[in-house]
Amino acid sequence: MGEDPAVEKAILRAMPTFAEFIADRYMPFVKGYKRSWSTDDSLLRNHLLPIFGSRYLDQISRADIVSMHHGRRAAGAAPGSANRLLILLRYIFNLALKWEIPGIAKNPASGVPLFEENNKRERYLNREEARRLYSALESSENDLLRFIVPMLILTGARKREVLNARWGEFDIPRRLWRISKSKLGVARYVPMSDGLVRLLAIVPHVADSPWVFPSPKTGRPFVSIYYSWNTARKQAGMPELRIHDLRHSFASFLINAGRSLYEVQKILGHTQIHTTQRYAHLSQETLLDAANAAVDAVGGAFGFIAQGTMPAAQISA
Repeated sequence: MGEDPAVEKAILRAMPTFAEFIADRYMPFVKGYKRSWSTDDSLLRNHLLPIFGSRYLDQISRADIVSMHHGRRAAGAAPGSANRLLILLRYIFNLALKWEIPGIAKNPASGVPLFEENNKRERYLNREEARRLYSALESSENDLLRFIVPMLILTGARKREVLNARWGEFDIPRRLWRISKSKLGVARYVPMSDGLVRLLAIVPHVADSPWVFPSPKTGRPFVSIYYSWNTARKQAGMPELRIHDLRHSFASFLINAGRSLYEVQKILGHTQIHTTQRYAHLSQETLLDAANAAVDAVGGAFGFIAQGTMPAAQISA
């Protein structure tokens, strides 16, 4: 016995295209709770919508998703980058199932294997590389990049934590930066080194803006700094350098300055010590202030850091 034609027509009318589902259901939903929604938006606009946008949800097959996933690798994308797209598609279709979108009976992305990722690669800046990088930053078309990147290095903070920083989060007298929305959804405190205090003193203030680094186009935090960062790292002769490597570099500066893994764990905001153990092989040298170790490690690579011995910061986190 065939399906009722009226039912089939009703389902067809209710079935959205991938683009319609993203615009009408997915993005309004994730904007309400997901701090990284802008990353989803970028992945969708740049990669998934051009491929699947005009197709109805029930027309996207497992074979289509495998083709997209492997196609990204063939185009030169890293395994992790291709995997992020697959993971996002899985989540989108899981929501379509949860919301009982008519005609969606299964998740076509379910069971598609991820590429193996080699996340053990560690990359650390040395002093000469920091100098070259800062020189490239000074000539960037993004005038704020010369402040954003040094702040990443001097704090070990995550990219989104720095891009979303507000002036009201910094307690200069106590030398503490209160990150109100960390990756784990809870506030955490980062000690403010002398270098960070000097950096913030020269960052241009935009009138009536709470943001430290507002985009000139939107007045809100940058959604992405990839293109200006990519230009700068290539100009500095380090095309393989990732923004997350700046966080690794900060940790290596602390370990090499004799700080304990416990201190590094607390400053980086790791909840588990085993996450910090990746730095345990780094050499132990002199004992310096935990936050100022990063400043000393890069020396005078950044022009705003005064030459000479840095005074120890009076900070207790």
